[in-house]
Amino acid sequence: MITKYLQEAMKRAHYELMEDGQFWGEIEGFDGLWGSGRTLEECREDLQGALEGWLLLKLWDHDDDIPVLGRLTLYPRKASLSKPVAPADSSRTRRAS
Repeated sequence: MITKYLQEAMKRAHYELMEDGQFWGEIEGFDGLWGSGRTLEECREDLQGALEGWLLLKLWDHDDDIPVLGRLTLYPRKASLSKPVAPADSSRTRRAS
């Protein structure tokens, strides 16, 4: 799941060549996330590393602003409560004495 999410995010990356000859990359919707490098490949690797760190921090902090990419999301799905939960077997329940 995380690998697919990273791959999809990296597909959305935009790169540009700066005046100083360095490459700069960013992904729309991922505020404050960017990468740079002397070559396009170095920039891509730097951006992916930054993305991984950015996502880990967001998940650690329980932030709710992680972009949803199509059908890919890193938010947990809420369990459906439409089916009633069967009560526990009372014959197996121990009581404290």
